[in-house]
Amino acid sequence: MSPSRPRRALAGDGTAVWLSVLLSYRRRWHYMKKSTILALAALVLGVAASTAFAAKDRLIVADQYDVTSMDPIGHNDVPSSRCCFELYDTLIFRDNQNVVTPGLAESWEFVSPTEIKFVLRKGVKFHNGEELKAEDVAFTLMRATTDKGAKIRSYSQDVKDVKVLDDYSFVIELKAPNSSFFNSLTHSWASILNKKAVEAAGDNYGTLAAPPVGTGPFKFLSWQKNDKYELERFDGFWGEAPKYQYLEVRSIPEANNRTIELETKGVDIAFPIAVNDLNRVKDNPELVLQQVPAVNVTYLGFDTVKAPFDNVVVRRAVNAAIDSIGMHKVVYEKLGKNGSVPRAIVPAALPYSIANDQPEHVQDQELAKKLLAESGIDLNKTYQIWTNERKERQDMAQIIQGMLAEVGMKTEIKVLEWGAYLNGLQEKNHDMFILGWSTSVPDPNFAMSGLLETNAGSNYTFFSNAAFDAAMDKGRKTLDGPERAAVYKEAQEILLDQCPQVYLHSDDNCVGTQKYVKGFEVGANDTYNFRTVYFED
Repeated sequence: MSPSRPRRALAGDGTAVWLSVLLSYRRRWHYMKKSTILALAALVLGVAASTAFAAKDRLIVADQYDVTSMDPIGHNDVPSSRCCFELYDTLIFRDNQNVVTPGLAESWEFVSPTEIKFVLRKGVKFHNGEELKAEDVAFTLMRATTDKGAKIRSYSQDVKDVKVLDDYSFVIELKAPNSSFFNSLTHSWASILNKKAVEAAGDNYGTLAAPPVGTGPFKFLSWQKNDKYELERFDGFWGEAPKYQYLEVRSIPEANNRTIELETKGVDIAFPIAVNDLNRVKDNPELVLQQVPAVNVTYLGFDTVKAPFDNVVVRRAVNAAIDSIGMHKVVYEKLGKNGSVPRAIVPAALPYSIANDQPEHVQDQELAKKLLAESGIDLNKTYQIWTNERKERQDMAQIIQGMLAEVGMKTEIKVLEWGAYLNGLQEKNHDMFILGWSTSVPDPNFAMSGLLETNAGSNYTFFSNAAFDAAMDKGRKTLDGPERAAVYKEAQEILLDQCPQVYLHSDDNCVGTQKYVKGFEVGANDTYNFRTVYFED
């Protein structure tokens, strides 16, 4: 049974009692000046408020989506990664300034271009009381190379073996030199599992039938799908313990409802804040808005193996029909400022992006009509545009629907709940869809590989191009420098030419918090860290 929620009042009934007592003494202390009494009353209020903040033991967060899995390799979506970062630890950590620091590993050494030796911290405990050993790490990483790790294959595909040297040291052996791999160990795919717990759970691991077991600062408490999950502070955590007892993350798909919950103190942190609500949060003296440019891309994708979108001419026609800049102004700048229109799949802030070298996208309806005529597409048929509940994406879907109608293409919009949406994309039931991709590891490989390489876990366009795959493989094996830049330039240019996606928007990370929430910092990466949060008036 989950613990009851604390009362929301920050200065509770005790304050009223103390004030009553204080004022009753005024008759006896008639000689006291009024200013003295007021000062004492203020002191009582301050003590009560400070005590209430000190006693607040639950951080309540409103996220847009629910998690899909608590198994680190059972997903590759941001909400699930956020959850995993609280339940588990990785060998190394990365902060918002992209500085790598020790995690479960206290040290590491690059033994050769294909070997990295790690030494673990001693005495680290899992939530089940077992001590972390090198065997757990080897089990975790090799499990990710099996079919169970299909969704995160782009991160684990080059792991050849993990050699255990003793209880606290091991060597990761790669199939070939890989410039991206070390950084990938900061991603949630590399969250270290307890071998004993996973083997006992079998295929049920990370579900309600077999809750997760990690070394993180919080342990599993409950999960009500499409509603909320609750975690409890793990008192055996090896690092600095969180300053609150419970972490509750609620799934609130409707943007306005998230903002209302924030305004009424129903939640302490809410994200994402919709563009229509940015000024509403910013202007509220009780709230704080954090808005940071993010490394992500929202795109319109095509099922490139199914007619008519298997024809690149049709994809180029849709691209020409869309006024992405005009749409951005309507959806994202009408009542606030949020993000920009990307010019390449690799965000401009990342190394080797060609975004700043590309011209702005220009709508050309006449070209779109010409290409549609050349393609032989059946314009009497209605094609679907899929999206999830996010308001801005629904708005974009409606605008795209109108733009395609202007060039003679009929479409209908299908809005699905987050989990059903991802499942439907995997089952190849779509024509076009609107989705986003966040580059959670700051390397151009991860801006493209998991999204567009053949058979990649999040390749819902099912795009497959031998030249692109070869460029990506070469890029991973090439050290940073001009040669690697040239390879990734080629890869991005192939995508611009073959058009498996139309780039629509790059978000800012917009998060609203109560002003008493401290220690929470929003960065370009949207897998936020709740470990360091505390409350202070």
